[in-house]
Amino acid sequence: MIKSFINYIKFEKRYSNNTVISYENDISQFCNYIAAQYGTDQMSSVTHFMIRSWMVSMIQNGMTSKSVNRKLSSLRKYFLFLKRENIISINPTQKIIAPKIGKRLPSIIRKSEIELLLDERMGGSEFHEVRDKIIVNLLYNTGMREAELIGLKDQDVNYYNKTLIVTGKGNKQRLIPLTDDIQTEIQLYIESRNAFFQKKQFDWLILTGKGNKLYPKFVYNVVFKNLSMVSSSVKRSPHILRHSIATHLSDENVEINALKALLGHASLSSTQIYTHNSIEKLKKAYVKAHPKAN
Repeated sequence: MIKSFINYIKFEKRYSNNTVISYENDISQFCNYIAAQYGTDQMSSVTHFMIRSWMVSMIQNGMTSKSVNRKLSSLRKYFLFLKRENIISINPTQKIIAPKIGKRLPSIIRKSEIELLLDERMGGSEFHEVRDKIIVNLLYNTGMREAELIGLKDQDVNYYNKTLIVTGKGNKQRLIPLTDDIQTEIQLYIESRNAFFQKKQFDWLILTGKGNKLYPKFVYNVVFKNLSMVSSSVKRSPHILRHSIATHLSDENVEINALKALLGHASLSSTQIYTHNSIEKLKKAYVKAHPKAN
């Protein structure tokens, strides 16, 4: 019946060749497993215990949960086909719960590296130097997204209340508090910008050297170039600065709802990843301090 199923997904469902090959390999592996372990090649005799045993064997052999889930998905499709063709009366995959896929913790730049970059490596009074520093400074210290930085206008900065209006996804606006240092940096940048272009009215807060609105590749290049001076991290994008400040604040026990508001997350689940990051850091510190700890 494997051949009939393969013809079905190949000619009726029109799956790609690579997908068809993957399905065939996954199902063949399962059939070989139950033949070796349970002495059967009859799909009607397969139980959910056999499937679960197959999954456990793959995990014990070092396969990731993601790969096991993909193979399980192939098997589910196959048994649905067999049920539709009346080859089996009960679908054993219905009782199978897929293994959870652990969330990948976001990469970050160490706090000491950020401080070294902003306090020592990024300096100078030329417009492009002041501009590049405020780009990195705002992305890190406010946790805003790249698109939110690009869309900033002069009137978004409230010096009296020490806040910044940020327009996020779905045009939702949120207030981000500004420290005295960041506010001073913004004022220095504006003075440099106004002097460089010899005017005071602009459509956008931060500009390119030609006086145009920022664009994603420009921001990426600025961040990548400057992070390269202090970090060997594979990821040196604007978004890693957002991950970094969120993790650093979580490490300092900032309340999760406050962190959610700062980042502009729609749900708390998006913010919880940074809590997990901090928990992993705590576990490592515990094991390091207590070598015999389990």
